[in-house]
Amino acid sequence: MQPVVLHNSTFYNGDCITGAAEHIADNSVDLIITDPPYGINGDRLHQHYNRNEEFVVEGYVEIPRADYADFSIRWIKEAERVLRPGGSIYIVSGYTNLIDLLNALRKTSLKEINHIIWKYNFGVFTRRKYVSSHYHILYYEKPGGRRTFNLESRYGLHEKTGDGRSLNNFDREDVWIINREYKPGQVKNKNELPTRLLIKMIQYSSNEGELVGDLFLGGFSTAAVAIGLNRRVVGFEISQQIFDTKIPEIKTLTPGYLVPSLQNPAISMQKNFRKTWTDNDLRQLHEGYNKLRAEGISKKHIIARLGEELGRGRWSIEKALKKNGFSH
Repeated sequence: MQPVVLHNSTFYNGDCITGAAEHIADNSVDLIITDPPYGINGDRLHQHYNRNEEFVVEGYVEIPRADYADFSIRWIKEAERVLRPGGSIYIVSGYTNLIDLLNALRKTSLKEINHIIWKYNFGVFTRRKYVSSHYHILYYEKPGGRRTFNLESRYGLHEKTGDGRSLNNFDREDVWIINREYKPGQVKNKNELPTRLLIKMIQYSSNEGELVGDLFLGGFSTAAVAIGLNRRVVGFEISQQIFDTKIPEIKTLTPGYLVPSLQNPAISMQKNFRKTWTDNDLRQLHEGYNKLRAEGISKKHIIARLGEELGRGRWSIEKALKKNGFSH
């Protein structure tokens, strides 16, 4: 299996299970994002989605339903092996074979971090049941190292919406509403993950220069976004037809091309972040609290004011007030 090397990334046209065993070293991949085959006659997706198949690349390789459980165990075992300790994996799945993926994960050392629901904008047409309009994203880590999670990579902890909600908290909720991408007139794979979805996972769970793996490259969406965010990529695609169609597209990319479009988080680190409270700090807290309370200011606004004055976060202020008898 001869690799194609582009943009400091390596792509293989072949089976990911035997290919990974031969070509990827233990504990060498920082992050895996992958969308395995459907196991639901994915070669006939035009029967499920209302779209023009004229521009869809042929050659999709399906896994028979009867083989799916064993197949899942085999490729997930390889993913476990190649992930570094502390490395993360995101597996995108529909409902049909979710149980096989979960059972396979339970046969490894990988530990669940979140079970994310990705809600998209259009679903499978139905007449006699509810419309299916979401996927599952299984977010796991390999124990033994520090897991990368870039808390303020997208929004600062103190950034708010117009109505005062935390943008950071909202972005990190485990239900993601991200539309699929319409690509009329463009060559595409049977099912491609949207750029916004991939950016989110890559920003939170990896750093520039790190290695992102995809065992099922498909439309090479993960690869394209990772390169666009200055990451390296290693991946496999078993279909010769799809591989030969997508490699020329990857060749045209400029590493880092997505960086200028990213949200710049407003990060403001408090001067006393995680510092131990001194007697003088507590005296200022009590005096400030009593003064503002006497002025009739609500506790919510008192905490915000004291946080700014003392250089501490909301939770630190609330905890200190409660511990010292100012909980009401």
